[in-house]
Amino acid sequence: MMKLTFFTYPSCTSCRKAKKWLKSNSVDFEERHIFRETPTQQEIIDLLSLTTNGVDEILATRSQTYKALNIDIEEMSLSEVARLISEEPKLLRRPLLTDGKKLVVGYDPEGLRSLTNKRSVYQLTV
Repeated sequence: MMKLTFFTYPSCTSCRKAKKWLKSNSVDFEERHIFRETPTQQEIIDLLSLTTNGVDEILATRSQTYKALNIDIEEMSLSEVARLISEEPKLLRRPLLTDGKKLVVGYDPEGLRSLTNKRSVYQLTV
């Protein structure tokens, strides 16, 4: 299995919960600080290819950053969206976890279980 990539931001509550779940289930992952190690345009395109609802699935549409842009994302090409997100990583929902084949957005224990094939120890201890 490919190593998990965990796009995170330390002050994000959902990110901390997901990290705790991963650690308590002994899951090996590569942690990437979403603002210091911003996903590249190609990584954004790869993430988008794993979504079921397209860009809406990974875009933080309620964020101030998104609202301030005042743009219609539907009017943009895939490469324009990828460039915009890589330049403005605050537009991404957090955390994002992927093994290259599946994507989990936000803290979703069920999604994490399916991504890692683990039964949650975390759920039993919380």
